[in-house]
Amino acid sequence: MKQLLNFIPLICFFIFLTMYDVFVGVQALMIAATVCFLLILILYRKIDKVELISYLMIMVFGGFTLYLRDPNIIKWKVTIINFLFATALLVSQFIFKKNLLQKMLGKEIQLDTAIWNKLNLLWIFFFILCGAISLGATYYTTDDFFWIFKVFILPAASLLLSLISGIYIYKNMNKDIDNKQ
Repeated sequence: MKQLLNFIPLICFFIFLTMYDVFVGVQALMIAATVCFLLILILYRKIDKVELISYLMIMVFGGFTLYLRDPNIIKWKVTIINFLFATALLVSQFIFKKNLLQKMLGKEIQLDTAIWNKLNLLWIFFFILCGAISLGATYYTTDDFFWIFKVFILPAASLLLSLISGIYIYKNMNKDIDNKQ
């Protein structure tokens, strides 16, 4: 339910983008994001950091997009979010010596540190790649391609990497269990 609520603003954005233009789409995005943010707060009584950051970035970048009438500004949000996630994972692992993925999932999933580190590096690479493609798409492709990338390709790639990560975790959990027996 929560994932669906997080996806609704993107759907609203795309509908209004295709029916009108990017500026009406951004307005729809901001309204839908606010409604969904409040619904999550009411239903779950808490907001995750990632949801809060994403909401604030929608408001800031959406606001500047509308104020300056520059559609590239809202596109920067995609790039910046991906680079922020990559940076957070990098800094936590290599500077603070803490693996954020392990910190988030480690209570439910028991894996060796080496496995967590490989997963972390995979997601770092993914976020850097998505940020770089997004940046290139902002300036070197058509608006239509960028929005298809943002609305369809990027979520599909994230889902695919989540499935691959899940399979990798499952296989390594079984190895860990076999080694303990």
